[in-house]
Amino acid sequence: MIITLEDNALMSDIKRTLKMIRGIASVRVATISDDNTITPAMQRSINKARCEYANGETIKCNSPEEMQRYFDSL
Repeated sequence: MIITLEDNALMSDIKRTLKMIRGIASVRVATISDDNTITPAMQRSINKARCEYANGETIKCNSPEEMQRYFDSL
């Protein structure tokens, strides 16, 4: 799962919420540097996310409120 945040102040709330979902063992945070260098680990995560997307294994939320509604529905 890759989540891009515009406001890093939401990070702790999102991490806490994600950990409440059954099956999620850990949440890690990665930052992308300003030089747009993609590390091998980041490329593996991107490739995995692309595969999950292609297989329909993703959820799209357009706002924090929409994401919260999704989590509340679980």
